[in-house]
Amino acid sequence: MARFYADENFRKPVVAALRLLGHDVLTAQEAGRAGQRIDDDTVLAEATAFDRSLLTQNRRDFIRRHNAGLPHKGIVVCTYDPDAQALASRIDAVITTANPTGRFLLRVNRPVK
Repeated sequence: MARFYADENFRKPVVAALRLLGHDVLTAQEAGRAGQRIDDDTVLAEATAFDRSLLTQNRRDFIRRHNAGLPHKGIVVCTYDPDAQALASRIDAVITTANPTGRFLLRVNRPVK
């Protein structure tokens, strides 16, 4: 299963659901980085230092960093979904199907209803 670093704004219910699916998720809060207004470059560097892919809903900024060539172990950008279990299931499906390695960017979008 995947090793993720969830940024400070990533929702806790989604983290819990991902853990139930067998993923190893470390949150910024658990890493002692909550409430410190850490810039996005540092967040990405910390995820990389922890050898984890970043989970975020801050799509625009982290897609930009990926496209700029900043080093990382993967970025999974997600759209907001009030259904935490559904979002976790989509993340699980994308990461399992893609089985990415190295520096990657995956987009997980809420389906249009």
